[in-house]
Amino acid sequence: RLWQKERNYRIVNDDIRNLENIKEISSMEILMDALPQRVGSPLSIRNLAAELEVHHQTVEKWIQILERVYFCYRLSPLQASRIRPVKKEKKLFLWDWTTIESQGAKLENLVASQLLKYCHFIEDTEGYKMELKYLRDIDQREIDFVVVKEKKPIFAVECKSGDQELSKNIEYFSKRVSIPKWYQVHFGEKDDEITEQIRILPFTIFCRELGLP
Repeated sequence: RLWQKERNYRIVNDDIRNLENIKEISSMEILMDALPQRVGSPLSIRNLAAELEVHHQTVEKWIQILERVYFCYRLSPLQASRIRPVKKEKKLFLWDWTTIESQGAKLENLVASQLLKYCHFIEDTEGYKMELKYLRDIDQREIDFVVVKEKKPIFAVECKSGDQELSKNIEYFSKRVSIPKWYQVHFGEKDDEITEQIRILPFTIFCRELGLP
C-alpha cells in the first residue's frame, strides 16, 4: 500500500508535471481515483467528463497521458463481419491491477495483463505484430479478450471467477466469428475440453500452456 501511494504520487508529481503541460493536476488525481471503478467495462469518456466537469476532449487527452506513463491501457473491440460489433468503445485496464477493489474486475485485469505480456513476448522474440482486443456486439454480448496475430484472431478468452458451465457468449460467438480456439478460464479446478475448439480450464494451467509465469 505504501508503494502504491508512492507510485501514484510520483506519476503525478514527477512524470506528468515534468513531461506534460498539465495545470489541472488535482483533476488528474481525481481521474486516477475514478478509473479503477471502470476497469473491464467499455469506458465512457463523456460520463467521465461530466463527473469531472471538464470537456470530453480534455479527459481523452488526460487518459492518453496516463497511458504514456504506464498507469493504464485500453483495448479496442474486434471487428467481425457476421455480427454487429461495437466499433469505438474501448475497455480500460490498469498496469497495477492490485489497486482494483471489485474482485471480478481485478481478476479480469489480471488475465488482461497476462495476455498482454504474452503478446509483447511474441512480438519481442518472433517479430509478429500482436494485438489484444475484446469482442462485443451491440446487444451487449461480450467475450473478454481476443488475441490477434498479424491481424488474424488466433484465440479468444472468457474469464470467470469460479468453476462454471460454458458461457452462452462463447456458444454464440464461436458459431459466428472465425476464431480457431476458445478458452473459458477460471480460478477453480475444472478442466474440460468441450470440443476441439472450446476448452474450460483453470487460469494457472492456461498460463502454463502459453508459457507464461
